[in-house]
Amino acid sequence: MFDFLEIAIDSAIDSGAKYSDARVLISKSRSIAAKNGEIENFNENEKIGIGIRALVGSSWGFYSTYDLSNESLKLAGKKSFEIAKASAMVAGEDLPFADVPVVEDSYTTPHEENPFSVSSSEQIGLLIESTEKMKKQGSSRAFGRLDFWDTEKWFASSQGHKIYQNIIESGGGISSLSVGDGETQIRSYPQSFGEYRTGGWEVVKSFEFENHTDRLSEESQRLLVAPQCPQGTMDLILEGSQLALQIHESVGHAIELDRILGWEAAYAGTSHLDLKKLNQHKYGSELMNIVADATLPGALSTFKYDDEGTPAQRVDIVKEGIWTGVLSGRDSAAVAGVPPGGMVRADGFGRLPMVRMTNVGLLPGNSSLEEIIQATDEGIYMETNRSWSIDDLRLNFQFGCEVGWLVKNGKIIDMVKNPTYTGITPEFWGNMDMLSGEEEWVFWGTPNCGKGQPSQIGHTGHPASPARFKNTRIGVRG
Repeated sequence: MFDFLEIAIDSAIDSGAKYSDARVLISKSRSIAAKNGEIENFNENEKIGIGIRALVGSSWGFYSTYDLSNESLKLAGKKSFEIAKASAMVAGEDLPFADVPVVEDSYTTPHEENPFSVSSSEQIGLLIESTEKMKKQGSSRAFGRLDFWDTEKWFASSQGHKIYQNIIESGGGISSLSVGDGETQIRSYPQSFGEYRTGGWEVVKSFEFENHTDRLSEESQRLLVAPQCPQGTMDLILEGSQLALQIHESVGHAIELDRILGWEAAYAGTSHLDLKKLNQHKYGSELMNIVADATLPGALSTFKYDDEGTPAQRVDIVKEGIWTGVLSGRDSAAVAGVPPGGMVRADGFGRLPMVRMTNVGLLPGNSSLEEIIQATDEGIYMETNRSWSIDDLRLNFQFGCEVGWLVKNGKIIDMVKNPTYTGITPEFWGNMDMLSGEEEWVFWGTPNCGKGQPSQIGHTGHPASPARFKNTRIGVRG
């Protein structure tokens, strides 16, 4: 495959590009969905193609094709240069490009059992059994889903990189929907859209769906008659998966350097952060320590090199509440004067690589969920995301969860439905006063992060454990 890459890169450089890189991908995916004990969807795809970038002056050019013939590869390189040259007609300084080690290397996701070597009948059987059980236990609708990806990447650059990676990702989830008089309620496991990690079939087996069907069915039905979440300002306790989404929306997107620089705005806005305040801006309380770490074993956004050939690494984002780092690529890092973080990836060979979240997570604290609840006089414990909304600056937000639990005098006393909370990012994180420890720290995966135009779907990870936030506005309705 490296021979194919070199043909395209040489064509771009010979045409006049000052730098070029290219990726050949062979990507396999399998998606299975079930409802009420029956399979609703089974889909398998396999794609192969090449995407090539060329840098001219201040502009990138990108071209992709399924055709790997010599003629097509030469044309792809030439076209990427021509697109970059056309864009560079708009005045602008030459784009700097940060140095990274030039390596020849390979990497394969550690796994026990490749999910594509497991019979589809076994995977289908798991979903049929789980959804059938929930339906028999009273669920109006019982859903299950599994997704698997096996992606082989060959990357080369005009600087001499030659990198092969085989990234294997697996996951899924189940949910119970109950329908009442004018309303529906849902409970999901492991989180609202399933849980995903790097690894094989063993990832799905570790979820033990069969041990959660009874609870999901019972809770979704119970929610129909539960009281509404109270309104007011009180303590908020978030379980890990909801906190993971909070990190994703109010931290992860805000720290993407292309948003901060104004390069990216179309899909989900820019950022409230200003590079002039790096290492000064107070993002949250002293308990807030956030890192972007693409080296975490088993997390969804774990790899060895990004799609620019930059090594995966751990970058401090927030230290004891102070904003200290960003998500960057080789070009954005050079412009901002920060080290390149290895955070550029593309959704397949047909998309231009861009800054994406890696495993952006909140480091664990020293408490436990039990201790947090015991220390709470009055508050709401919320589990599992149901809805979210945040403004274009990643400042003002409102989230809804599947279920809430009323806490009084250190004890959970009742279930409440339709729980919501709202806040302003630095104020909200500044109110975090208790945080669970490593035993409850989970590498929550998000396989559906949208960014860019044309839209790209990214796989991100968000390690988190339960936490408490003081003086939070709860029960927002209307």
